[in-house]
Parts: sequence; C-alpha cells; structure tokens
Amino acid sequence: MDPRQRDAAAEVVIPLEPTASEPAADETAEEPGQRSGRRRAQLSSRLQAANRRADVIGAVRKARQQLPGDPSFGDPLSVSGPGGARAVARAADKIVGGTPSAAREIGFGALQVWQAALERIGRGRGTEEVTVMFTDLVSFSSWSLSAGDERTLELLRKVARAIEPPIAERGGQVVKRMGDGLMAVFSSPDRAVRAAVAARRNLAEVEVDGYRPRMRVGLHTGTPREIGGDWLGVDVNIAARMMEAGGNGNLMVSSTTLAALRPETLAELGAIAKPYKRNFWAAPLTGIPEDIRIFKLNVPA
Repeated sequence: MDPRQRDAAAEVVIPLEPTASEPAADETAEEPGQRSGRRRAQLSSRLQAANRRADVIGAVRKARQQLPGDPSFGDPLSVSGPGGARAVARAADKIVGGTPSAAREIGFGALQVWQAALERIGRGRGTEEVTVMFTDLVSFSSWSLSAGDERTLELLRKVARAIEPPIAERGGQVVKRMGDGLMAVFSSPDRAVRAAVAARRNLAEVEVDGYRPRMRVGLHTGTPREIGGDWLGVDVNIAARMMEAGGNGNLMVSSTTLAALRPETLAELGAIAKPYKRNFWAAPLTGIPEDIRIFKLNVPA
C-alpha cells in the first residue's frame, strides 16, 4: 500500500470496546443466546455511530484522494449513465442513502478504482466522436426557494423554450434533463458551440418577476459510449467539469473541442477563446486529465 494511503487509513479509528461510562449488564442472569444477541446489538450500534462520525468520514475521503480515478466519483455528475461502475454506484447510493457516511465513501472509493481501471483499458469508450454539452443555471436553487413552486415551474418552462430549440435545430440530442440543467450531445463541435451561443442569447430574454437567469455551459469533445439512449465514460465527466468551471454564467470549452472547431466558426460568431484562470477562492477542479486545458469563449451579446 502507498504510504500516503496507509497514513490516511490510519486516521480511521472506530471504537468497538465498551467505555467506562457504559453500564455493565448482569450477564449471569442471561442465557448464552441472549448475551450474544445483546453484544451484537451493542457492536452494531457502535459501528453505526462510527459510520456517521465526521472525523471518520473525513479520513476516508482523504484516503480516496490517493486512489486512482476521480476522487469526486459518486456525485450526480460522475454517476450519470447506465451500465458499469455508474449503474452500481447509483444502486449503492439508494441502499446506503444520500447521507454522508464512512460506508458510502468506502463503497464509492472501490467503484472509483473500478471505473478508472475500465477507462484505462478502453472500456466505456465509444468509437464515434461526439461533443458533450452540460448546462446549469447559476444560483437557481437559492432563487427557487424564495420564488416558490409556481414561479419556479414557470421559469423552467421558459428556460426550456429558450435553450432546447437551438439544440434540436443544430442536430443536437437532449440526453437528459436535470432540474435546472441538461445534458446533450452533438455530432460536431461547431454545431455544439453554435447551439450554446444561440441558447444563451435566447435566455437573455427570459424573465420571471424581475429575475433573469444566467446559464453556464460546458463543452467537451471525445468518444463516450452510448448505452440505452444514455452516454457514459470519462469524456462525459470532463464535459461536466467544464461546466463547473463556468462560474457565474460562462461558456467553457475543452482544448479538445477548441482544436476540433473549424476556424470560421469562431470568426462568424465573433467569439474569442481565452485560457481559463481559476479564481483564487475557487475549489480546484478534479477529474480532468492533465493534458486537457479549459478555455472560456467570450461571445458578443
């Protein structure tokens, strides 16, 4: 085991022995079966308590940073798509629940390694190149809490009418809708960029009770695998991370997508690509290979 993994694992201490403060039961009055059942119940209770302890969860998460693959594996973005480790991850999440726990982190750590191994040997990758798009509304959750369900639904309908037609008109396929965002795929990066620019311009006209939503978009070109109408693979993860880098409503593309664009596309759109510079206070992005760079497309309104 790597010394860093051993050090991180060593921090996980789960007390299993009774403490002095726990009252001792009169074991002489119990049958052997009763005594065994009581001890199992005590052990189970202590394990459940340790499973929810913040320091134990933190130690397991720290250990996951040293494992192969994406240490963020297990979030909604990284487990999208049927088949393979992602399908198992969703099933595991239903079993252990969404509440943070050591067992949950350990399970996702094992699936993280499995997913990394599949990607290393090429499984989960397709044969055709596509451009993956992820969108998300900035600060939508906080606004919807105060706006209420009726206004939230009204906004989402207006957003869908603004951004989905440009996707379909340029040959894009909406793979899934995720609340205030969506995932789509395109046969070419040029169509994806044009659709993103048109969608953002349409969205500028959307307004509900004085609120004007802002949308961040992430694009990445690669060879994810299509299964049952969904897509999975490392390239899907990268596209999602591109979107995360979009901050307060930017259009972000990977260096792979930028290199695949026809020169006239950016010229016709009046777009300028600038290297992404992470804000000092922003958390570092994970799950992006070192050879892939992030660019922000500045497009006139």
